[in-house]
Amino acid sequence: MSIPVPADGTGPRRLHVVACAHGTDNTQGRRLINELREDLAAVLAADGLHAMVHEAYVDVQEPRLEAVLAALPPDEDAIVAPLLLSEGFHSRVDIADAAAARPCTRVSAPVGPDQRLAAVLAHRLAEAGHQPGDAVVLAAAGTRIEAGQRQAARMAELLAAELGHPVAVAFGSAATPSVTEAVGAARAAGAPRVGVASFLLAPGFFHDRLAEAGADYVSTALLPGVTIAKCVAGRLAEALCAGPADTE
Repeated sequence: MSIPVPADGTGPRRLHVVACAHGTDNTQGRRLINELREDLAAVLAADGLHAMVHEAYVDVQEPRLEAVLAALPPDEDAIVAPLLLSEGFHSRVDIADAAAARPCTRVSAPVGPDQRLAAVLAHRLAEAGHQPGDAVVLAAAGTRIEAGQRQAARMAELLAAELGHPVAVAFGSAATPSVTEAVGAARAAGAPRVGVASFLLAPGFFHDRLAEAGADYVSTALLPGVTIAKCVAGRLAEALCAGPADTE
């Protein structure tokens, strides 16, 4: 999808894209998220968008989203791009409130669900040793927000279509079943081997816990790869095509 360039009647207005991640203490996870921002900037430039991509977080790391938005020129457009895979508290509350506090600011949707992510997940599973006949559990971080749970379930459906067999959905926290419960259920149903598809952007706390779920193998996180940046750019395009942000 082509991304429109905002205009004020005399030429392109500068657009600030605030690529906002959760934040992590994991060194590799931090590096991969920074690389994702670099990939996003390259994808946007190739699509003709006159934009500046900024770093921001809702937890663990600095700079925090509120501070980044407050430091932007108040008369210039901004859009927050959540580097999050589904709806949750951070997107519905932290990001939404921060964007609402600044004029000329909107928010794009989270990265998933997306068929392109299913292709990446299938590739990661193959790298981890997935074989025909294995049961697969898609492991999402988890949220109490039902929309986020439905999005994770939809992602499991997309991965099932990619693999050609059913995929169960499970959560690292805040929702059920847990990944351990889903792996146990697959074994109880007679699966000879069980693999976990990590529906997480990068290594960190939740990904580390997947090794304790009792599966035969766990795929690596989605990053690195430019596909994720293309998905984020697609969400930005959808938000920008929806119309201008409020200016009051």
